[in-house]
Amino acid sequence: MPYILISTQIRLETGPTMVGDEYSDPSIMNYLGARKTTMLGNNFSEYHVDEPPRLVLDKLDKMGFRVVSMTGVGQTLVWCLHKETSDAL
Repeated sequence: MPYILISTQIRLETGPTMVGDEYSDPSIMNYLGARKTTMLGNNFSEYHVDEPPRLVLDKLDKMGFRVVSMTGVGQTLVWCLHKETSDAL
């Protein structure tokens, strides 16, 4: 999985941070210490960590991910990260 999205609510910039969806790589989620949750009323799961986004970004940087873009959407901050793979198609 070369791309990953993380996000947080502006008022919660110290955490928790959403770090993946139900299809995310389990080894990455385990490294981040993420827990899989399903909010009442949703038919999908998300992974969350209690740490602020800065610490999550630091951990993903150590794994070789780089920030591609960052934006604010309403009251949500979103980062898109990419990791180069050595597999050429």
